[in-house]
Amino acid sequence: MAALIFDLDGTLVDTVYAHVFSWQRALAEAGMAVDGWRIHRRIGMSGGLFTRAVARELGREISPAEAEALQQRHGELFQEFLPERRVLPGAVELLRFLRAQGISHGIATSGRRPEIDASLEALGVGVETLVVERGDVLRAKPAPDLFLNCQRRLGVGVDECFVVGDAVWDLLAARRARMLSIGLLSGGYGQDELTRAGAFRVYNDPAELHASLDELGILP
Repeated sequence: MAALIFDLDGTLVDTVYAHVFSWQRALAEAGMAVDGWRIHRRIGMSGGLFTRAVARELGREISPAEAEALQQRHGELFQEFLPERRVLPGAVELLRFLRAQGISHGIATSGRRPEIDASLEALGVGVETLVVERGDVLRAKPAPDLFLNCQRRLGVGVDECFVVGDAVWDLLAARRARMLSIGLLSGGYGQDELTRAGAFRVYNDPAELHASLDELGILP
């Protein structure tokens, strides 16, 4: 039985740019000026990996205490910038359809609770849906741990899983997990970037993916 494993930010909910603004503001407050486009290219990584990447960009070290403070401030600003979450077109309907048809699926995100709770609520996701978050694994994307954890808990084979994501980090993690991946343009990456990163198919958003499920051969 085939299964779909979804990323969250930029894939099901429209939160990518709020994350960009939150990181940029948090860094600026700490005296670290980073261009927005550089931050965008790192969204999808865990906070720890993100701060290490920023340190390389700035050519300076960021101490563990600084990294923790930046991540905390990012979370505070994110809640301020986006107190209510906007779901991406077709996301609620797609998840509802998968539940109704008994198609195996889950969400695997680099985000943490309680930060992701508002997004899950906006999507109508309850306890019946498997959600794997950053605290459940040792390493976040681009490591494959989130997707492999989700796959094992769904009880399906690796070769039966499709990963759905909006960022190259999702697709790289899927490749490392030996899973086929589907790219969505809703996170700001271009079709050529997603294809080069390994996407089997690329769609605009969850609505177009829903209309194209027959291409993946997962309909009952």
